[in-house]
Amino acid sequence: ASKKTRRLLDKSKTFHVTCGVTICIFSVLHVAAHLVNALNFSENYNEEFLAINAANYRGEDPRKLLFATVPGLTGVIMVLVLFLMCTASTFAIRVSNYDIFWYTHNLFFVFYMLLMLHVSGGVLKYQTNLQEHPPGCFNPNKTSRQNLTEPKAFEELFPDYTTEPFPEDLPVPEPFVQKHFMRICSEEPKFQSHFPETWFWISGPLCLYCVERLYRYIRSNKPVTITSVISHPSNVLEVRMMKDDFEARPGQYVILHCPRVSALESHPFTLTMCPTDTKATFGVHIKIVGDWTERFRDLLLLHSNQDTEILPIFQQRRYPKLYVDGPFGSPFEEALNYEVSLCVAGGIGVTPFASVLNTLLDGWKCYKLRRLYFIWVCRDIESFRWFADLLCMLHNKLWQENRPDYINIQLYLSQTDGIQKIIGEKYQALNSRLLIGRPQWKLLFDDIAKCNRRKTIGVFCCGPNKISKILHKLSNSSNSYGTRFEYNKESFS
Repeated sequence: ASKKTRRLLDKSKTFHVTCGVTICIFSVLHVAAHLVNALNFSENYNEEFLAINAANYRGEDPRKLLFATVPGLTGVIMVLVLFLMCTASTFAIRVSNYDIFWYTHNLFFVFYMLLMLHVSGGVLKYQTNLQEHPPGCFNPNKTSRQNLTEPKAFEELFPDYTTEPFPEDLPVPEPFVQKHFMRICSEEPKFQSHFPETWFWISGPLCLYCVERLYRYIRSNKPVTITSVISHPSNVLEVRMMKDDFEARPGQYVILHCPRVSALESHPFTLTMCPTDTKATFGVHIKIVGDWTERFRDLLLLHSNQDTEILPIFQQRRYPKLYVDGPFGSPFEEALNYEVSLCVAGGIGVTPFASVLNTLLDGWKCYKLRRLYFIWVCRDIESFRWFADLLCMLHNKLWQENRPDYINIQLYLSQTDGIQKIIGEKYQALNSRLLIGRPQWKLLFDDIAKCNRRKTIGVFCCGPNKISKILHKLSNSSNSYGTRFEYNKESFS
């Protein structure tokens, strides 16, 4: 797909949220209308319309219509399910307790099952004898004979009641004819419940969803082989794995499922190492920030504070079964398809760029990319050690190949406690690129635009929304150098 098409498809989460908000808005209107209907059925009960009255008698408690009927009870439960799904989808709930969001969001299946039952109560009805009893027709057996005095001439001209309208040349005032004698009913109105059609509209998408889930289950039903587990500073865990016939591109992500941690939960993690022609190993870096990641870490490590690599030849039997679903595409796959790319990471948001850097370490000449600006902002100095070795190896490789300008690395320490250098002599190349404070984004964009006149630069951001908004705004702003910035963003929040 083209870059514009891919960028549009990457908005699938935004589209999903928009659909959810739309459902909530129209559900409120739908429920409010039915509450008014229930009250009207009770207060305006009429024995002449028994077939279409939802109430059984005048003054019946409207709560019976809501809780003692199939449409009412299923509607109440659906409102409750929808309320739980919406409230648990808020950012505050997702961050504080992801389990609540996960389990309530999967209630959508209950919602759709109830939706198909919701219309099975027969409340919605249609008239089956419109020809014999057209709307607004004159019924001589009821109202008309009781309330109207018919002229004698009409009785002689129309002794039999038909469904045909009165002749236009009838010598009677036209308003009187239109009001009382447009048509004469030949029988009482008959009503029948609508056949439920909700299943017709829902079954297709649900079948597609079930087919996709089945395909993903088949694809990920074989556990991976965990080759090593490394505990990094600042509560970051690295897991390296192998899987038969697994292929992935830099920037993609996978979904991990560990039954011993949770039977239902699965979580996405960006690949920081992709399999290549020379090695089949792939890996992810996991920030320990919630219950799932904490339990997963405790299962993988013999001790939670372990800081060494566990060799599979000795400890493989201790690893729990881990299933990998994917890979899945992301905007960062395009980072290697620009001549110039600007990659901005905030904290653990560096993970999608790690796979790009790992790929460049194996070889950069086969890609379109010829210059990479890499900006990494962290709060503490220890966070840079997650990928310090990788950055140093890539830096040394490019210097040996006489391409020192291929990658421009800038590390920003937003909060300092007096330690301003990455510990270790082997990180000397990074120490010279370590800056204190936050980037001056406007000056940075102007400098990049000046050095790359009239070129299209891909901007990739994975970090806090505050940084993302600034970069998005600067990418859309014009400059005097004819340089164009195309913004791409990834977020799992």
